[in-house]
Amino acid sequence: MTKRPAEILASIAAPLGLAAEKLASGDLVIASPIDGGRLAALQSAAPGEVDAAVARAETAFRAWRAVPAPRRGELVRRLGEVLRRKKTELGTLVSLETGKILQEGLGEVQEMIDICDFAVGLSRQLYGRTIATERAQHRMMETWHPLGVCGVISAFNFPVAVWSWNAALALVCGDPVVWKPSEKTPLTALATQALVRRAMRRFGDAPEGLSELLIGGREVGEMLVDDPRVAVLSATGSTAMGRAVGPRLAARFARAILELGGNNAAIVAPSADLDVALRAVAFAAMGTAGQRCTTLRRLFVHDEAYDRLLARLTQVYASVQVGDPRAAEVLVGPLIDRAAFEGMQRALGEVRSAGATVFGGERIDIGGAEAFYVRPALCAVPQQTGPVLRETFAPILYVMRYSDLDDAIRLHNAVGAGLSSSIFTQDMREAERFMSATGSDCGIANVNIGPSGAEIGGAFGGEKETGGGREAGSDAWKAYMRRATNTINYGAELPLAQGVRFDI
Repeated sequence: MTKRPAEILASIAAPLGLAAEKLASGDLVIASPIDGGRLAALQSAAPGEVDAAVARAETAFRAWRAVPAPRRGELVRRLGEVLRRKKTELGTLVSLETGKILQEGLGEVQEMIDICDFAVGLSRQLYGRTIATERAQHRMMETWHPLGVCGVISAFNFPVAVWSWNAALALVCGDPVVWKPSEKTPLTALATQALVRRAMRRFGDAPEGLSELLIGGREVGEMLVDDPRVAVLSATGSTAMGRAVGPRLAARFARAILELGGNNAAIVAPSADLDVALRAVAFAAMGTAGQRCTTLRRLFVHDEAYDRLLARLTQVYASVQVGDPRAAEVLVGPLIDRAAFEGMQRALGEVRSAGATVFGGERIDIGGAEAFYVRPALCAVPQQTGPVLRETFAPILYVMRYSDLDDAIRLHNAVGAGLSSSIFTQDMREAERFMSATGSDCGIANVNIGPSGAEIGGAFGGEKETGGGREAGSDAWKAYMRRATNTINYGAELPLAQGVRFDI
């Protein structure tokens, strides 16, 4: 008999540093989407605790900014080592708390390890430039300095990876981190914080307050957003959340890194390798039960390939294994909660009313009354209207025909979000056009690979209603630092810029 999620949590809590007494004495009840059963009850942070956490982080900043960057990288290296040792336990907890299949939970922890490796190398590459100056015997250069306290607000679907994308870079850049995880998935955050503290002890002289954690709902996040001591805030969530957060940060001139919604699309051209396209589309649309910001939601298929691909997709959707995400043969686990299920059903009702043919989408009786397993939905829609134009955080794929690439690209770009995109083609001109300035308007544009599954070596983020923020990649570290331009006069004269004369 399969153990209940709560029983598995009890077996991995101690290795992850989770104290049993702290998991059962609070106002915030955490349930596992696997069976709807209670995992824990945590105490939400009070306003005074939020203030104290930010104050500790601000004090830590004054010490940490003076530590050489390669030394700061050593702390992140040690964190990566701790994560390697506890990958199985933390990945299991991710699965229990989010409903992801176990391999995806382990993959998320691997992303944490990867960004630690990336950040350690970065700690020796925080380069400034030497600038050509018009004045003789002068030198100009730019230098980069730690910015201040970094706030992180993360979403339920990637409960630890998104924090790590920010925290690893912020720490090597000299910034302490204050984290407010989703109220739906705070257990993974508690476990991660315990592992961070373990790494800090092994590091030896990390200041108290360098990594802070705040458990709670929206009101806790709002306090973090509004605190003038938080110099940069990274927020991951819906576009609606970003519309609330962005103006509040702008009002106090704080720096924002916004990672918001994604209504991602792919184009399947006549020359596409349909075997490659089928596999990529299926994973991108159904992986994580459609609860990725990079989930494939819209698919434009050329007339020449439409019938063949739709027939094969219909077979895949009918046969894909949906069930307990801990089972090895399962590819699609549950939705996070009832609200997600109801949102999916509303979208399917709308699209049916607009003339779509819907395959799947029904609830599957697994796990109990408060566990929401669904058959992924494949919708053949006549046009891009209604729910097709917005993101529904569930496994719904809208499939549409096209006959002209210009029209497909226009429809591809005709939504608010601009996160990730793909084209499947063996025509070099089509591929290059899609990646050009007149092609996809997204932050991520791929060829012959789906829109999901980004690597930390490339900048992650998007345009338009996706918020414009970037995490990881070649220069994302600059968001966590401030730039100073320096001019040094090593001569005996004082020439002024632009040839100005000022004799005294």
